[in-house]
Amino acid sequence: RAELARIAPGTILIGKSPAITRLIHRIETFADGSAPVLITGETGTGKELVARMLHAGSARRNGPFVAVNCAAFPETLLESELFGHERGAFTGASRARPGHFVAANSGTLFLDEIGETSLGFQVKLLRALQEGVVRALGANRETPVDVRIVAATNRDLAHEVDCSRFRRDLYFRLNVFPIALPPLRSRTEDIVPLVLQFLASSPDAAGLRAVAADARRLLETYPWPGNVRELEN
Repeated sequence: RAELARIAPGTILIGKSPAITRLIHRIETFADGSAPVLITGETGTGKELVARMLHAGSARRNGPFVAVNCAAFPETLLESELFGHERGAFTGASRARPGHFVAANSGTLFLDEIGETSLGFQVKLLRALQEGVVRALGANRETPVDVRIVAATNRDLAHEVDCSRFRRDLYFRLNVFPIALPPLRSRTEDIVPLVLQFLASSPDAAGLRAVAADARRLLETYPWPGNVRELEN
């Protein structure tokens, strides 16, 4: 958090393209608020980075930032991860454990790959967002939480809603402040500045501080399906 606070957003999101300028403006506009933010974009475009920037620019910056990849857990385990569980709630639950909602209290909870969750889980998530309370698995009481939700997906959630794979009410609840991240191929003028930044910060690229003309042509004509993550690696 301290590192993010010292760095201007324009130097975190490298580039001077119109797309990046608009993106930084939206981040600055939406940061100081408590309403949910829905970040969309292809894999590798920097969705978690934007979520961290939103948190760092908000009044919750001194609170926790908790990131959860929803695609990394099966439905039953994801519920336990987010809402917590009591001792004995299921096989292997040898002790009580607070979930990520409680861990993120007074801060920001980043739900990555929200489009991968099941309809059953979405019902429980919607209630937590609407009521501001969570119930741990096996618990007989609810716990109030004060958490800002930032969700992210590489899916077209509006299309998922039309196909009945994502709840419409949850979509509207999350899509209060939408932020769409541009793919790298749509802002080719940012590629060389990104390359120079990666070279400057890489111990394996000591002494490399320029991009030859032929290399630049190759970099700017390649489609980068993995976006900035692919470019960096």
